[in-house]
Amino acid sequence: MEDEPRAGRPTSKMDDNVERVRYLVRLDRRLTLRMISSELNLNQFTIHQILTQDLNMKKVCAKMVPKNLTTEQKANRRDVCLDLLDRLEREPEFFSHVITGDESWILEYDSKTKRQSQEWQTANSPHPKKARMSKSKIKSMPICFFDSQGIVHKEFVPPGQTVNQTFYREVLERLRKKVACVRPGTACTWMLHHDNAPCQTAVSINEFLAAKSIPVVPQPPIRRISVPVTLFIPPAQKPLERAPFWYFG
Repeated sequence: MEDEPRAGRPTSKMDDNVERVRYLVRLDRRLTLRMISSELNLNQFTIHQILTQDLNMKKVCAKMVPKNLTTEQKANRRDVCLDLLDRLEREPEFFSHVITGDESWILEYDSKTKRQSQEWQTANSPHPKKARMSKSKIKSMPICFFDSQGIVHKEFVPPGQTVNQTFYREVLERLRKKVACVRPGTACTWMLHHDNAPCQTAVSINEFLAAKSIPVVPQPPIRRISVPVTLFIPPAQKPLERAPFWYFG
């Protein structure tokens, strides 16, 4: 007596289930294994095998960015960069005449991240504990202008003062006088490179720069992660928050 050939141990990984999982994930790539399992009435182990082996998918995270640029803004950035490269080829000393400025908040202290609090311990060491600490409420805003040689002018915004066009115009006037003192060689040829915030692109600011014959290096629309200069660089920031979703490899 011999057994007849058979397919083997029955499994729920049939072509029909693979297509059901594929269809469901295409509708919403942020579904968890538990959600897919509940929707299709399959166990999570089978769902994981279908996703990783049959569909060759993996869970990845989307990097969070403060702002996405439009196609027109991206084209504008490209044109400005090409113009700057072309000018640099024609004028090798171009950047030595550029003074870049920006402002940023500085906190009195930074609470340590989870990664920064890691400790080397043995298997018998007690589990470390750390009290919850909120961010510092004491902060200051410096404004700094610098060129290829170093800092040209810096000052702190007075507490309670808003950086509006009136205040920024006063800052530029102090900068103009400081350039004449610390950079006499470029006092008549320096160019300003600053952000495109409302206080910096206001009509009164443009009129002031034109009246003082101060050319401005074009600054196209930017994402906040690519400002000209970042004065406050916190140590070893923890990874940016990410939103996981299923991605076809």
